[in-house]
Amino acid sequence: MHISHQILSVSIPSKVHDQSISPSFTCKILINQSKNALPRRLPPIRPPPPPPVPGLELKPVAKPLRKGTTFSPQLNPLQKLAASALDMAEKLIVTELEKKHKLNRSVDPAIQLEGNFAPVQECSVQHDLEVVGTIPPSLHGVYVRNGANPLFLPTNGHHLFDGDGMIHAVKLSAGNRASYSCRFTKTNRLIQEAALGRPIFPKPIGELHGHLGLARLALFFSRSLIGLVNTSQGVGVANAGLVYFNGRLLAMSEDDLPYHVQLTTNGDLETIGRFDFNGQLKDPLIAHPKVDPATGDLYTLSYNVLKKPYLKFFKFDTCNKKSLEVSISLQQPTMIHDFAITETHVIIPDHQVVFKMSEMIRGGSPVVHDPNKVSRFGILSKNAVDESRIQWIDVPNCFCFHMWNAYEEINENGDKIVVVINSCMTPTHSIFSGNDDSLQSELSEIRLNLKTGKSTRRVIISGVNLEVGQVNKQQLGQKTRYVYLAIADPWPKCCGIAKVDLFTGKVTKFLYGEEKFGGEPCFVPSNGEEGEDGGFLMSLVTNEVSEKSQLVIIEASNMKQIASIKIPTRVPYGFHGTFVSSQELRKQSLIKYPHIRIGDHEEFGHLTGRQPTKPYHCRPDPHTARPNCYNYGLAPEEALQSLVA
Repeated sequence: MHISHQILSVSIPSKVHDQSISPSFTCKILINQSKNALPRRLPPIRPPPPPPVPGLELKPVAKPLRKGTTFSPQLNPLQKLAASALDMAEKLIVTELEKKHKLNRSVDPAIQLEGNFAPVQECSVQHDLEVVGTIPPSLHGVYVRNGANPLFLPTNGHHLFDGDGMIHAVKLSAGNRASYSCRFTKTNRLIQEAALGRPIFPKPIGELHGHLGLARLALFFSRSLIGLVNTSQGVGVANAGLVYFNGRLLAMSEDDLPYHVQLTTNGDLETIGRFDFNGQLKDPLIAHPKVDPATGDLYTLSYNVLKKPYLKFFKFDTCNKKSLEVSISLQQPTMIHDFAITETHVIIPDHQVVFKMSEMIRGGSPVVHDPNKVSRFGILSKNAVDESRIQWIDVPNCFCFHMWNAYEEINENGDKIVVVINSCMTPTHSIFSGNDDSLQSELSEIRLNLKTGKSTRRVIISGVNLEVGQVNKQQLGQKTRYVYLAIADPWPKCCGIAKVDLFTGKVTKFLYGEEKFGGEPCFVPSNGEEGEDGGFLMSLVTNEVSEKSQLVIIEASNMKQIASIKIPTRVPYGFHGTFVSSQELRKQSLIKYPHIRIGDHEEFGHLTGRQPTKPYHCRPDPHTARPNCYNYGLAPEEALQSLVA
């Protein structure tokens, strides 16, 4: 979700009302005072004292994450006076008016941060976790999952998507061993708020409503003008998607560029910084870019809510080279959280949830449902250099927050059809309006006829909410038989996993058990030739009674649990995740050297004692047959071992 997945992540003191804060970091659960049960409601929301942040000291900011990324403003007397005046205006006017404004359930922090949605502190690496069952050899690597974990308790409106980004990592190793850690993604926004000791960036969904939202924006821009905050390095929270591409784990949210997060050899997480693909990227990306399994290229979209072009399409190849940007003409800025790819095309949704900043002047939200707009899908060649040949096909009354897969086929009349598998959400605006009691998210098939320009839509599974999931990523863009989705019941909690046979409509469920809820299932194919469903599903699950969490591992072919890893601390519900194999982790080692990047035009033969066999360029990787940039006279693994040594 563009604005929807904007969440900040920093640690919160375990006792939010204490006036003294220990500088140490533990895995102690935040918010919850009881050791036996999660709270049904948060205690009264009060501004907390500034929490400690690993690697950061509040006065002054500690050692930079990277040169130029910390923020400790040195204000002159005039700036200090202006800052004090703004603080006073916020306290006496804006905050007082906000107290009189009744919050609906979608932005009420007492509801949005209830129970296992409550945030936790960072947890350093915990090794030798208890494993029940046997970890399959093909699962040696790291499962990572992103989510929203607000650093500061909200003082006003807060939506689930407004929290700071925190990544949870479970490393699975040979010998049936596992470790766990969780870290905030240290965004520019997070660093500044931690340094200032309070939230200062406006929450896109929770706070930017009506006239008070405009007042919040005015305060923020005024603070930026006087130098109290710095927006030049981004304002996003990196709390939604995760993609592993070209040796880097990227944390995504649609309000900023991706953040590069390093997976360390001992199972920890380290924020390297905002990643602009070596200066090629200037605008935010959506939270769900797609890695083409056939080429290894990364396809993505970027949208702008303030100026045209509202939408752009482009890709990065396996040498990190960016293609030409293709501007997509839209009549108004539209929320596009996801899209799909086939073997030859990208499928771009243009739905009825749009951005209208003018609504704030009228006292409303900038994210609105436009009933006069007809939803449609654009079909564009992957190799397009402009939008001249894009084909738009109407699909009335359709809102798909996520798209699981798409593929092409020829029907009985010889017409070319694009088939899109997704979950259609109704009512369209319910996820933001707070009226989620009647929300439905039904797995559906949309067929787009490229010859006639017509569409059909069919509900595959009715009567059950199916959201957040995936197909076998090795077959993304091809016709697949199975899709694995979370069973969202009661919404927005997920009580289990549904394996849906798209050919027969058969649904096989794995339920977590009473008072146990999880999230998005992550499918990891096995190394054998077992077929499309030959692999394993993983999900983080929490028992809301005992406050204990675990990573469950399920064999996808029969939907039976084969192992579980007990996590040493409670894991809040989150958003999207991925699995990084041990082979991919070895290639990631190159990125430890800032001047050695896949796609950079710099040599590193002096580090290995050997020179490149040819001038710098991409060549096929002997292990994958895909082009890469490891042309240094060494096999990839040999080069990496030499570099690490």
